[in-house]
Amino acid sequence: MEGWDPNTKSTLTQIPLLTIKAGPRDGAAWTQRLKEEYKALIAYTSMNKSKDNDWFRISAANPEGTRWKGKCWYVHNLLKYEFDLQFDIPVTYPATAPELELPELDGKTEKMYRGGKICLTVHFKPLWAKNCPRFGIAHALCLGLAPWLAAEIPVLVDSGMIKHKDDVATSSET
Repeated sequence: MEGWDPNTKSTLTQIPLLTIKAGPRDGAAWTQRLKEEYKALIAYTSMNKSKDNDWFRISAANPEGTRWKGKCWYVHNLLKYEFDLQFDIPVTYPATAPELELPELDGKTEKMYRGGKICLTVHFKPLWAKNCPRFGIAHALCLGLAPWLAAEIPVLVDSGMIKHKDDVATSSET
């Protein structure tokens, strides 16, 4: 955490670290890992709400906990930009981080792969590898998605690549 700003350090220290090194193919151990994942997500969400910094909703989209869906949003110039969020847990998890997807932004930025998968290779993946298996979904959102949104959404808005939903509604009415 050397070189990180104090706010990021503080946030990260409040997200519980995970202890069970198990992936989707590991049966009962995966169930225990999922329990840890939920505890970390609940802690992170609660912390965000208490600081009036709520910015995502996510839940498992299947009983196995291998597919996740939700929404994330970013406020820019006092306007809220909301996006669908989805990802699959890789079979090699937790050694491999999930690839977070924002499908509606597919093709709008160079910092994204096919299908709307955000680019986290340079900054986040080495950090994930160094902290395996202690990092989980909450950490991926905190240290991967949040900084990506903060870096990309203002640029996409200012360049006209994305428009606020109210601007889209107004232009379609005229």
